[in-house]
Amino acid sequence: MDYTRRSYRQGLCPPGMKAFTVTVKETDLWLAVDSSAMSPDLPEKVEQFVWRKRRLLERYISEDPAFLQALEPYVARPGAPAIALDMVRAGNMAGVGPMAAVAGAFAHYVGEWLLQLTSQVIVENGGDIFLCCNRPVKVGIFAGESPFNEKLAIRIAPRKEPRGICTSSGSIGPSYSRGRADAAVILAKSAILADAVATAAANMVQSQEDLQRAAKFAGEIKGVEGALVILGDKLAAWGEIELQGI
Repeated sequence: MDYTRRSYRQGLCPPGMKAFTVTVKETDLWLAVDSSAMSPDLPEKVEQFVWRKRRLLERYISEDPAFLQALEPYVARPGAPAIALDMVRAGNMAGVGPMAAVAGAFAHYVGEWLLQLTSQVIVENGGDIFLCCNRPVKVGIFAGESPFNEKLAIRIAPRKEPRGICTSSGSIGPSYSRGRADAAVILAKSAILADAVATAAANMVQSQEDLQRAAKFAGEIKGVEGALVILGDKLAAWGEIELQGI
């Protein structure tokens, strides 16, 4: 599977939903909404929304450049936009810098906005997912060179409340990681929190002996509902992780 071609998106769209993509600079979104909510101008509306949020965040970073480089819990400056504050809160809960939650933040903000137009939403941003669906969703696990790669999926049960499921890796993808995990997958009440905790859990994994510790660490953070951590041919899981074969 080619990560850069986003081929892991294949098969993600449930029946009754329509999918489309939107790209704004580094924000590369795959989205699905109820078929009845799909309209010719919806992709453009989403793109405009992403631009507005990006400009707010970019303007703030230009005034507070340390925000961009921070790898530890951070204190935002007065007047920071809501998206920056949400990233800071999630990062502080996980013990990482705010940019660890940036992909999850855009998925979350776009998903919440789309819920004004449709009852079901999936927003995927480079492996970080916001979802709110009335039917089960199966999310495949992309885990690099691990033998579990493309062999396992997590079944997300239907629920009215939105959830986030985000993945971090020390062996694949463009994101910085201090660890060696092939995949750290976090299910949480917020995609912003899931993204930050996935980064923190992946950072903890240097060997297979660290897998259980990383999963337990994630499970102790309020708002986290499930954790799966993979390195090579070993994995550890905690909470609401229902694994299925592909």
